[in-house]
Amino acid sequence: MYKLKYIYAAISVAILLLSSCSESTTPTKEGTYYGPKVAIGNGIAQSWVMLDKDGNALSIGLNIDEAALENLPTDMKEFLLALPSEASSTPFNHISVDWNPLGHEPPGIYDVPHFDFHFYMISMDDRMKITVQGDDTLKVYKQPPAGYMPDGYVLPPGTGVPMMGAHAFDVTSPELNGGKFTETFIYGFYDGMMVFAEPMVTVEYLKTKPNINKDLKLPQKYPTSKNYPKKYSIKYYESTKTYSISLDAMYYVL
Repeated sequence: MYKLKYIYAAISVAILLLSSCSESTTPTKEGTYYGPKVAIGNGIAQSWVMLDKDGNALSIGLNIDEAALENLPTDMKEFLLALPSEASSTPFNHISVDWNPLGHEPPGIYDVPHFDFHFYMISMDDRMKITVQGDDTLKVYKQPPAGYMPDGYVLPPGTGVPMMGAHAFDVTSPELNGGKFTETFIYGFYDGMMVFAEPMVTVEYLKTKPNINKDLKLPQKYPTSKNYPKKYSIKYYESTKTYSISLDAMYYVL
């Protein structure tokens, strides 16, 4: 009996040691990882991705200093943000911060100073191929197959932009129904497939130091099997004098 007790005790100790070793040799990937800093105005912008312990993306976004709203260019300017390599579980390739000092079309709606934050699902090389000229217009305005565009969104003619694609709008957005443009969310398409997700935010609204987290209208289908967002956020953090624009509540799509 004593010998059996000794054997059981030894086995228990061995199991505990194996369990401990297994846990210690499998480091967690949980955390927030950052891309390179890019100068904007008097401040900087920086991309980031937040992962769970298994390395799956939970949120992806960028931080932009409050000082970045000062000394901005007087003409339209694109600032490119590379993503950290840890963002590979998302469909996104890079982020562009497009500064529009006079806004853009359509007049009376988006013609106020604002940022377009493009989360691109295609590379810069692929973006260069989008010309919105000649035969390329057929790809730019090709309607997505059923299920690939969220309900309530439309892809109107005339919204194609070189190096971007066509812009799909939520017809229920306040600014398209007599309201004021503060922030909105747009999807971009090319050759019938989604190529970017785009929060648009006015400078005036950013200066109110917002703290919003909104549900996205989602398609039923996506172009690739990755982690896609269900929500988006625009937040100001007083402690760091920083704005955060992010795509959140990410989930895996087959």
